[in-house]
Amino acid sequence: MSALKRNRMAVLVFLAPAVILVGLLVFFPVLLNIYYSLFKWTAYSADMKFVGLKYYQKLFSDPKIALSIKNNVMYAVVSLIFQTGLGLIIAHLFVTFANTKYAAITRVVIFIPAVISLTAIGLLWVIAYNPSLGFVNAILEAAGLGRFAHDWLGDANTAMMSIIMVSQWQYIGEMVMLYTVGLQAVPTDIYEAATIDGASNWQTFLHVTVPMIRSTILMNMTITIIGAFMVFDEVYVMTSGGPGGATETLATLMYETGFRKDNMGYASAIGVLLFLITFAFSFIQMRLYNVNEMMGRSKES
Repeated sequence: MSALKRNRMAVLVFLAPAVILVGLLVFFPVLLNIYYSLFKWTAYSADMKFVGLKYYQKLFSDPKIALSIKNNVMYAVVSLIFQTGLGLIIAHLFVTFANTKYAAITRVVIFIPAVISLTAIGLLWVIAYNPSLGFVNAILEAAGLGRFAHDWLGDANTAMMSIIMVSQWQYIGEMVMLYTVGLQAVPTDIYEAATIDGASNWQTFLHVTVPMIRSTILMNMTITIIGAFMVFDEVYVMTSGGPGGATETLATLMYETGFRKDNMGYASAIGVLLFLITFAFSFIQMRLYNVNEMMGRSKES
């Protein structure tokens, strides 16, 4: 056996356990879920009735699906503005202007919410939004804005946005940390050259910083969008999809359909829809990342 064949065999031997685990824990459950979505079945019965694409047809006519997707899209748009947009600005200010003596402490403080249990944060903000006991209405009253105080989670018009803002408070610190790593990797001589050319701080940020960390920005955008469509814990802990289904998302609707209504076939179809959406964003991100890498290499050459 030649050395090349031995090397190939060694690579296959070392890769085999990882490939098998990924296949069993990722791809096989996805295929099994697609199979289950073609049947009408419940968790407490062994009977499974083949219904074909019936549940997929129902996805296009179910008003709860439309509302859930709308809430997920709203979640994604607000998260892109605050987490990826405002997070980049905060990280840039930290790296550029922050006092090095307090920068580390400031980053730790802003990152702390990201490592706290989602259940604990949800319960904390349920109390904070409470119309009688919460500090949100108390702050509004103290600021002379008492006319805006009301039951934030009990009002269908404000419940979803109230949950979304909790996530922005929780995850913006994580985005700031990821951006900080990317910003610190930018060569300082590029900034010095921009300063010599007379570029302002805004021009340097827009034409130097942003292009240099475009891969980090793209990665953070993808993480944010996928997270927005996968959101479950915050909604379930704070409102359980209420009031009146106003805060329902695809993940909470899938849970409600499968484990409360015991319609596992339709829940599987919702799961397939959720998988396709997140897979599409992941695929687009990979394609855009490859394009950015090619553009970066062409500029270097």
